[in-house]
Amino acid sequence: MPQNLPRLGFSVGDLAGIGPEVIYKTLLDERLLKICTPVIYGTATALFDDFPTPTDAEHLTFRQLRDAADIAPGRLNAVTCWEEDFALAPGQPSPATGQAARESLLAASRDLKAGKLDALVTAPISKDNTQADDFRFPGHTEFLTSYFGAPESLMFLVDEGLRIATVTGHIPLKDVPARLTPELLRTKISLLLKSLKQDFGILKPRVAVLGLNPHAGENGLLGSEEGDVVTPVIQQFAQDGHLVFGPFPADGYFGTQQFRQFDATLALYHDQGLIPFKLMAFERGVNFTAGLPVVRTSPDHGTAYGLAGQFKAEESSFRAAVYLACEVWQQRWEAAQPRSVR
Repeated sequence: MPQNLPRLGFSVGDLAGIGPEVIYKTLLDERLLKICTPVIYGTATALFDDFPTPTDAEHLTFRQLRDAADIAPGRLNAVTCWEEDFALAPGQPSPATGQAARESLLAASRDLKAGKLDALVTAPISKDNTQADDFRFPGHTEFLTSYFGAPESLMFLVDEGLRIATVTGHIPLKDVPARLTPELLRTKISLLLKSLKQDFGILKPRVAVLGLNPHAGENGLLGSEEGDVVTPVIQQFAQDGHLVFGPFPADGYFGTQQFRQFDATLALYHDQGLIPFKLMAFERGVNFTAGLPVVRTSPDHGTAYGLAGQFKAEESSFRAAVYLACEVWQQRWEAAQPRSVR
C-alpha cells in the first residue's frame, strides 16, 4: 500500500451552478480525509464564505495556499487561482464565473501535469460560458485529452453495476455517421479494454457494442453502418481473442437489461449511452475519462443553475467521483509496482 494518500485536485466549475454546493457537502464528511488529501482550486472566500448556506450549516476551514507543493495531508487545502473579487449570483452565470471556471481547471491541470497532484475531480462547467479565445473546447474531456497529449480518450460513465463508454462525444448528431470510421471504433474498443484491465482490474473483460441505427440496421434495411463498419471491427477483435460482442439494438439491449451480462457497453454516440446511464444511475454515476495518462473523474450531471443557491443539490455523484478517482489511482499505483512489492 502507498504510504501517502492520493492528492486530489478539485476544479470548482461554474460558481453560479451547484459545483460549490456539492463540493461543500462532500467535504463535510471527515472520513474523506482518510482516503485522500483534497485540494480545492479557488479561493475559499469565493467558494464558501460568500456561498449561500443555511444559517446552521457547518463551517469548513481551509488551508489557503499559493502553491500546491505546500499542501498538508489530513487538511482541507485551497490553492488561490484568482485575486479579484466578483459578485456571485447563484443561478446566474457571468463572464466572471466562466473565467473562474477556466482558471481553476487550468491551474489544477498544470499541477497535475507537474506531479503536485495525483488525480483530478472536476465540478460541472457550462460549455458555453467557459469559452474564451484561449479555451475552445466543448467540454472537460476534450480539453484534458489535448492538454495531456493523448491521441484519443474515452468518455466512460461508471456506476457499481453499469459501465457505458461512448465512441463519439460532444458533436452534433448529424456528424456521427461520418465520424464513425473503422479506425476510430478500433481505437475506442482498445481504450475500453485497456481501461477495464488497467483501471478496474478486470483481467478478461466482456464488452458489448451497440448498433448505430434502429434494430442495429436490420441487416442493412435501416442503415449500412453496422455491416460496413461495426460488425467487421467486432469480428476482428473476436478473432484476436477478445470478448467483444455485437452490434446490439440499443432499445432491446437496455430494455431487457442485457447489459448486466457484460463488464462494459460501448455506445456509438453521446445520448445513446448517457440517456440509459442517467436514467439508471443519475444520482451516483461518475464520468471517468479513460485513455489519459492521469486520473480524472467528475459527477455525471451539469451545472443545474435552476437549483443553485437553494441548498437542495444532491452530492452523491460528486462523492462517487472522489471515491472512483481514489480507486483508479490505487489500481494504477499497485499495477506499477514491481511484482516483489505487490
